[in-house]
Amino acid sequence: MIEYFIIAALLLALIAPWLYRLISRKTGWVLALLPAALSGSLISIIPDIMQGTPLHQSYSWISSLNISLSFYIDGLSLLFLLLVSGIGVFILIYAGGYLKGHPLLGRFYSYLLLFMAAMWGLLAADNLILMFVFWELTSISSYLLIGFNHEQENSRQAALQALLVTGAGGLALLAAIILIGMVSGTYDISVLFTRPAELISSRFYLPILILVFLGAFTKSAQTPFHFWLPSAMAAPTPVSAYLHSATMVKAGIYLLARLTPVLGGTDEWHMIVSFTGALTMLTGAIMAIVQTDLKRLLAYSTVSALGTIVLLIGLNTAMSIKAAIVFLIVHSLYKGALFMVAGSIDHETGTRDVTCLGGLIRVMPITAIAAGLAALSMSGFPPLLGFIGKELIYEAKMQLPTLSIFVTITGVLANMVNVTVAIIVGIAPFWDEHKISAKNAHEGAPSLWLGAMILSIIGLVAGLYSDILGEQLISPAVSAVRAELTSIDLKLWHGINPVFMLSVLTVFSGIGLFFARHRLRILAGKLSWLAMAGPTSWYQRSLQTTLKIADRWTRLLQNGSLHSYILIIIIFTLLLFSWSFVRNLEFLKTIRFGHIYAYEWLIAGVILVFIFVVIRSRSRLGGVAALGVIGYSIALIFVFYSAPDLAITQILVETLTVILFVFVVYHLPRFDVLSAPKSRLRDAMIAILFGAFMSLLVLKTLSIYHPSLSDFFGQNSYLKAYGKNVVNVILVDFRALDTLGEITVLSAAALGVYALLKLKSKRKE
Repeated sequence: MIEYFIIAALLLALIAPWLYRLISRKTGWVLALLPAALSGSLISIIPDIMQGTPLHQSYSWISSLNISLSFYIDGLSLLFLLLVSGIGVFILIYAGGYLKGHPLLGRFYSYLLLFMAAMWGLLAADNLILMFVFWELTSISSYLLIGFNHEQENSRQAALQALLVTGAGGLALLAAIILIGMVSGTYDISVLFTRPAELISSRFYLPILILVFLGAFTKSAQTPFHFWLPSAMAAPTPVSAYLHSATMVKAGIYLLARLTPVLGGTDEWHMIVSFTGALTMLTGAIMAIVQTDLKRLLAYSTVSALGTIVLLIGLNTAMSIKAAIVFLIVHSLYKGALFMVAGSIDHETGTRDVTCLGGLIRVMPITAIAAGLAALSMSGFPPLLGFIGKELIYEAKMQLPTLSIFVTITGVLANMVNVTVAIIVGIAPFWDEHKISAKNAHEGAPSLWLGAMILSIIGLVAGLYSDILGEQLISPAVSAVRAELTSIDLKLWHGINPVFMLSVLTVFSGIGLFFARHRLRILAGKLSWLAMAGPTSWYQRSLQTTLKIADRWTRLLQNGSLHSYILIIIIFTLLLFSWSFVRNLEFLKTIRFGHIYAYEWLIAGVILVFIFVVIRSRSRLGGVAALGVIGYSIALIFVFYSAPDLAITQILVETLTVILFVFVVYHLPRFDVLSAPKSRLRDAMIAILFGAFMSLLVLKTLSIYHPSLSDFFGQNSYLKAYGKNVVNVILVDFRALDTLGEITVLSAAALGVYALLKLKSKRKE
């Protein structure tokens, strides 16, 4: 099922610009039908998933490497797919209103659909290699989306930063996947579920764990990689509302949750994941409280929320996983809504500065209602789902056998900031004193407030009917993460208990922080020098250092001298392979020269003599003639070894080459000695060494395969490749990649020649 929707999204991404030119303002509404259809299909399979029957579909891809196009939908992937597709419906509609009139809106739809397809593939992939393909596609498509306003320097820098950070994590994840395949013998996640002990007991477990964490932490903006997420706010608000609240940053969360049954349960997992999550939770909260830009406020609070989810996954108890899944839904709903609200405010007032916003309730009442509901859910007010999520988080932390007090206190501090941010973003711009002229603002089109309103209402309805949500979505997801059947019973009210008292304390403390926010900003200004030692400065310094090294290395290697290029390639090849030859020279004993005939010695002698003539020739015409003799001698060898087709090809090519050289020689300047005697001696020694090395390589190859290699081609050319001409079969089938490389080189050369000819004709005109 899911594979057809992925293909459809990719096809729609191709035709989206054309579709936008055709139907213009309705494009977003039409494109939203695809994720809406997927959401409906996913809802229809909830009964099957509830019964513990995951959907599985597999297609053969690269069977020799155990790589297949396999898709697997269980409770966890179903929940994430519903979030991505459901919120995607409103983002596509919202983008049409927010970017109305933008000349590149059609292209924006293409990027958004490409990202959507990548996320669907990532969440549904059962094969780790397939998951990695979609994982990298999300990084590439997010790069395009973040840098959509490419004429602005900050957009380009933010896009590059996100790509480099998540791309580096992606390389680490690829290494982890390869190690997992080596240890377990499979890349299928559903198979790995049945044998986690193989990985945990392996000596590669810790390297695998660290590499997986690097991939997940960079994607989900965990400290110290969190800095790219606030910078990505340079993207248009639809991108922020989708990628950085509900989808891309949740990909790392999904990876951790998905691999918990395979890699989790150890002290290393618990310590690293929990510590990183707690540190990120506090870092995001501290950075959020002092921001004045609506989107940056939401971005840093997103960092804090992601840290909370990672912390809960690291605790790896039944209650913590339950709390993580519930809070995942809560956060996606209210943060997606608040991002869209922030974009609407910016779109209608021209500013996102919270110090300049107030009194918008009179001119944007619908947006104010949506923002208020989302803010209440973020603050944890009943009867919204956010209240249940907050209580579950506190309950999970208080049930820890160790460090429960520390973890609970840090959670309270982070949630206090969440309450403050919710008031600043969702309440103050509408109810605070009038700071912006009403005539400068007005309620936006339905496309601008529809998504925020529906997501906020869903948060309210989900809180009121939390028992249904727990039974149909939360229970299957928790069961998938815990690898055991888990029944979840969500209730809105548990009475007055320590958890409820903590929630009350959090709300009132957050309100108090709201009134102290100005002093906190002043204090942050005095401590701004601390940013010089933060991860953002590390990134900038690392990037500058890398560019400097690359510049110097390029100046050294890419110096414009063909002589230097060839010399470097030859020396590197000699160094790379010489050690293996020195260690194993036994094959030299198998070499026999007695079967070489006299005429073969004669041809070899002629070739050597004329090679010397070419080197010592003072005339270009004489050198060309000597090269021709060498080429025809090689053609003669082909004749003696019963390869007439190769001989004819060699003769034709050699003749054409000699003719072309003669024509070119006429236009070339006289010979001149440009190198010193020492340089020529060095080049001669390197050339002799390389020639000897290539000769030894051929002899070693013959000692390994002869005569089985020729027999193999003779026996299998027709049976396996269905070709009677052995040489053609070797070129087309057995050496297919080599032939493809040759075709590519010739095509590139042909394009270059064509461009030069066109350039010459234009100059004549």
